[in-house]
Amino acid sequence: MTKRYDRLLSSNASNVQRRQFLGLMGAGAAAFSLGGLGLAGRAQAADTVAFWATATLDIGDKWQEFASQVGVNPEFTDNGNDVGPVVARLAAGNANDLFDVGGFQGGAEKELARQGAIIPWDLSKISNYESVWQWAKDIPYLKHDGKQYGIPTVVNADSIIYRPDKLGKVDSYGAIFDPKLKGRVAMEDAWINSAVFTAMYLKESENKPITDPGNLTESELGLVMEFLIKHKKDGQFRTFWNGWEQGVQLVADEEVDAMTGWEPIVYEGRKRGLQVEYAAPVEGYEGWGNNSVLLKGAGDRGVSDSAHKFVDGLLGGLYGCELGKARGYLVPTDKNVEYAKVHSDEYKPEDVQALGDHVKAKFAGKVYWQNCRPDNFQLYEEWWQKLRNA
Repeated sequence: MTKRYDRLLSSNASNVQRRQFLGLMGAGAAAFSLGGLGLAGRAQAADTVAFWATATLDIGDKWQEFASQVGVNPEFTDNGNDVGPVVARLAAGNANDLFDVGGFQGGAEKELARQGAIIPWDLSKISNYESVWQWAKDIPYLKHDGKQYGIPTVVNADSIIYRPDKLGKVDSYGAIFDPKLKGRVAMEDAWINSAVFTAMYLKESENKPITDPGNLTESELGLVMEFLIKHKKDGQFRTFWNGWEQGVQLVADEEVDAMTGWEPIVYEGRKRGLQVEYAAPVEGYEGWGNNSVLLKGAGDRGVSDSAHKFVDGLLGGLYGCELGKARGYLVPTDKNVEYAKVHSDEYKPEDVQALGDHVKAKFAGKVYWQNCRPDNFQLYEEWWQKLRNA
């Protein structure tokens, strides 16, 4: 086993619990499969790519089928979804020694490109990029200095998870701050989502002077965070949940009646027999892209061509069908429907089409984009710590 294997094994140790949980969702025991640690696969296959991405982008045992179709053996490693540590490990840690392609929340591309931690994609080597929907290609922050640093691989728009049997129809973020629901609501312990949701509510429903909820000025940020701190001190929130597992558990244990969060939590709640809905808020959705970036290490090791082949495969249909079936997440291309029609024994073309239409409908309305590296990033961090300590 090489030193790189040793480091990869070490980096995966903290991710076992998350992968075990994903197994409950049908993703499989990814940490020990070809789609997880993949040590046996790397030893046997020359064309291998180490994919360091958010846990919900893992397709578990399906990576084996992907590898046979695309000709690239993916090794999936959960990056924890927190962009701060991800950027730190790329800029000053060992991530570029371990991984080839990253799957990150959008917004950090410019910073990573400036630091030389990622390198541009060559779109001529990604034939399926032509099939990506134009509005996804137009997502902010994919390019820097005219070069393509991010490939929009997965997109969706987030809002509110709620219990219609308890609340009826919910169509505003105001439910999260409604004193009648004191102690029965929750938000995520992450400003990247919760500050945006709050800013959207204050802008659209309270007419507060906010221009871009995803990139708040110093005064706008102060307004948003003071609002959140006051509500926390008043006991409004059951908790600020942290991580996929806790988010699902809050719903599964019926601890809250409404919470801001990710749409896959709705899918999981329904699997457990709960009445759970996802709101279409009057204030709009928080749009996000989980983009593929090419790490500098891939270029240094001469595996850039394999990385391009891998990302081209992500846009080829199988990945989009499987991710949609398991998570309700969308790869923004019609290749998904084309693939489902050829493989209708495994994927229902009408379901794949319906998911695409569902997500397109979200983006046809009011959307404010998530940005994991706003201009006042450090202030966000400072304010969020104040909220935690409040």
